[in-house]
Amino acid sequence: MKRLELWLYIAQRGSALVLAPLVLLHLGVILYAVSGGLTAAEILGRTRSSALWPAMYALFAVAAAVHGAIGLRVVIREWTAWQGRSLDLSTLAFALLLLLLGLRAVQVIA
Repeated sequence: MKRLELWLYIAQRGSALVLAPLVLLHLGVILYAVSGGLTAAEILGRTRSSALWPAMYALFAVAAAVHGAIGLRVVIREWTAWQGRSLDLSTLAFALLLLLLGLRAVQVIA
């Protein structure tokens, strides 16, 4: 079990390294769009004209799903008596749900 904990630790730290610049970029884009008075249609028009935006947001969705699910697992283990395989499988299912929802949102801008 210690090997799993090590890999989860590495995965969460790695996902944080990916998320940090992507969150800053995302916030910058939001500020730019709001200050420029762009409409939702104009924003979607710009994201659909480039493969970079969907790729960036797909990476964002993957990193957020990994990071969030591992974090939730850690919190549950620390605050409750729930441990073991059922917790691992439940948080894996949660990660897959987050990933599915995130990639579904990416489809809208692609």
